[in-house]
Amino acid sequence: MIYGIGTDICDVRRIQASLTRHGERFPQKVLSDAEFATWQARSLRWPERGVRYLATRFSAKEAFSKAIGLGMSMPMTWRRCEIGNLPSGQPVILLHGALRDWFEARHLRAHITVTDETDYAASFCVVEVNR
Repeated sequence: MIYGIGTDICDVRRIQASLTRHGERFPQKVLSDAEFATWQARSLRWPERGVRYLATRFSAKEAFSKAIGLGMSMPMTWRRCEIGNLPSGQPVILLHGALRDWFEARHLRAHITVTDETDYAASFCVVEVNR
């Protein structure tokens, strides 16, 4: 049974403007430690790719927060929600701390997809009750 659906589209130029304005403080606020390390590595090799990576993670976390119906209120926080990838490349949601506990107590399961193009990143999330 579907618990919730969320979608988000993010302007990559807006993410770039936040990076320019706030530097690494912005990705440190939005990304988990593992995501931050990936962002740094991608940004060093190809800065544009790093910005798009950050935009897809921002978008995916927004879509997930909408699908669970919390928005960005506790226990949902940017850093407690991590977007990882399976070996196949499929994106997955990894939850930490109180958010993981909240999610598991409701027997939920999440599916996420992310995409990006030059100026936009978009995500779609379906959360279902897993009983």
